[in-house]
Amino acid sequence: MSNGSEEDIEEGGAWSGPAGAEAFAAVEAATDWLLGYPFVFEALSGRIGEDEVLVDYGCGPGRVADRAARVLGARVLGVDTSAEMLALARSTAPAVAEFHLVRDGRVTGLPDGCADAVMCNHVLASLATEDAVLGVFGEIRRLLRQGAPLVLLSTDPACTGLEYASLRVGTAGVSYGPGEEMPVRLRRTDGSWQEVRNHAWPVDRLPFLLESAGFGGVGQRRPTVDEARDLADPGLVERYAWTAERAEPPLVITSAVAA
Repeated sequence: MSNGSEEDIEEGGAWSGPAGAEAFAAVEAATDWLLGYPFVFEALSGRIGEDEVLVDYGCGPGRVADRAARVLGARVLGVDTSAEMLALARSTAPAVAEFHLVRDGRVTGLPDGCADAVMCNHVLASLATEDAVLGVFGEIRRLLRQGAPLVLLSTDPACTGLEYASLRVGTAGVSYGPGEEMPVRLRRTDGSWQEVRNHAWPVDRLPFLLESAGFGGVGQRRPTVDEARDLADPGLVERYAWTAERAEPPLVITSAVAA
């Protein structure tokens, strides 16, 4: 694992340590805020009531959790494997009710069936094996009460060779199998680019893995730019031409229910 030094981050190391948390917080994520997070919120809207518990599994620096609390009115709990990420989130996400560390695959301080919903955004990209994915899905299933929804946001590793506004996926012409290492470039807020090493999880593999972990009612949606006009921030919609996003939308929303 990277120790989170600036050199490690520049070479594509994991989002670990203080430098890793700061680098992650500096990612622009424009494509995510157009085609990802608004659709996650839409999938949760009407399925979680005001003051019910929504867990953001892999909350990172807390921006998405904070927005979810404001948009949905839910009591949002942020959880992450990185203590540095949680420290950053505590200082920048005031709408989030609580933060909990994931230690040895288990969320500390949260009992079985405590959550009315879970969202999990881009966490799979950090997982190298199917067992690791099943471990995360199993812990999410532990947290959810029966019948409660999970909404999962992921990048399609097949979307290589396209110049998305804030994202470059893999290497053009290369196919990536489950868990294979895949380079990803992310635009920073200052216009520079951050390269990281992610793990590819083909989106058509996710329903099987979710069902293996105790979920049912699995469905998938690939949001489009036209759909985003009714959900995303109008200023963001007009900021870029979104040419690649129109040609081949790179993000997939997978929804499931705790069986």
